[in-house]
Amino acid sequence: MPKIVIAIDGYSSCGKSTTAKQVAARLGYAYIDTGAMYRAVSLFLLQNHIALTNPKAVQEALHHIHISFNFNPKTGRNETCLNSLNIEEEIRKMYISDIVSEVSAIPEVRYAMVAQQQKMGRKRGVVMDGRDIGTKVFPDAELKIFMTADPVIRAQRRQIELLQKGEMVGLDEILTNLKKRDFIDSNRSEGPLRKADDAIELDTSYITLDEQADWVVQLADEKIAELHRKGHFKTQNA
Repeated sequence: MPKIVIAIDGYSSCGKSTTAKQVAARLGYAYIDTGAMYRAVSLFLLQNHIALTNPKAVQEALHHIHISFNFNPKTGRNETCLNSLNIEEEIRKMYISDIVSEVSAIPEVRYAMVAQQQKMGRKRGVVMDGRDIGTKVFPDAELKIFMTADPVIRAQRRQIELLQKGEMVGLDEILTNLKKRDFIDSNRSEGPLRKADDAIELDTSYITLDEQADWVVQLADEKIAELHRKGHFKTQNA
């Protein structure tokens, strides 16, 4: 059966990544964590003391950044690598969360990452989550989902994730960080966070991750069946 692109956009801590991973696994699709890509860039810029206000230095740094995803059979998950070094745990820490939206708003960074993401999904059969997948990276995605949730619930989820990794952060600090990221993500000039006109909204405040994945998989199955009936894939492969 021919495959489609599934774009999942929305606010942080709505369950986008976990849901996208489950959906990709169940459909046999590739999963691409675009948020991890921006976190990897953030880490590189910090480690190399590159000022976010220096576009020339950022542009030069991008030439030395290679991001890849490797599947770890022990954990059963994809892990982010920066220049062949596993950085999965490091990029999830709060100090990266504090700057990733600012890094993501830099035009040079977005151009470079969007180009990589489009290349990764060119052959279809991918689930990609982020902020501008359905509007900028893959505006022609066959299925677009936009996730949202109550900000306090999002902050509570994020706090639990951090505690599980041994990082203790107050709920107020996390909520402030989320609101700051929401504002930057929604108001940046390049690839702002917004719901695509043809995206289906999903409020994840009071549903489980399994229910989220079930819902997206059902929509994907319905979309594939619909496109198949309309002869879309015959035209696509002609």
